[in-house]
Amino acid sequence: MEERNGVVTFAGKPATLLGPEIKVGDQAPDFTVVDNGLNAKTLKDFEGVKLISVVPSLDTPVCDAQTRRFNEEAAKLNATVLTISADLPFAQKRWCGAAGIDKVVTLSDYQTMSFGSAYGTYLKDLRLEARAIFVVNSKNEVTYVEYVKEVTDHPNYEKAIEAVKAAQ
Repeated sequence: MEERNGVVTFAGKPATLLGPEIKVGDQAPDFTVVDNGLNAKTLKDFEGVKLISVVPSLDTPVCDAQTRRFNEEAAKLNATVLTISADLPFAQKRWCGAAGIDKVVTLSDYQTMSFGSAYGTYLKDLRLEARAIFVVNSKNEVTYVEYVKEVTDHPNYEKAIEAVKAAQ
């Protein structure tokens, strides 16, 4: 598997990403993750435009804020909003219930890190996801990518939302 060094830092320390760098124009790679009911989900399970929000762990302040922000925006967007982390599905379900998250689909990559390996967000040393945003159109073409340089920083919410609107 491809290793990419120097792409991101985690709390100021260089981190190694596993998997390829996804670019605008690429065909979105398939993946297998698990939903909160422990059902396997793949890219093909989600039609139309998709905003894929990737976070290290929902139980951290920036991931919490990112998921809440996209949950608010989801009501205004004609797109499916997916949040993917390596959190256990049980933890995701508990967090969503406590946070009132009802428009974002949370998916767990904990079993095989299939998503992280396919999208180049797998933080090798931590076995977590790096923070990233992908927008995928209805033809499953990638139309927007942001790998957040410092994993503990926020993504560019406005650019991601603009990209979703442009992909429709």
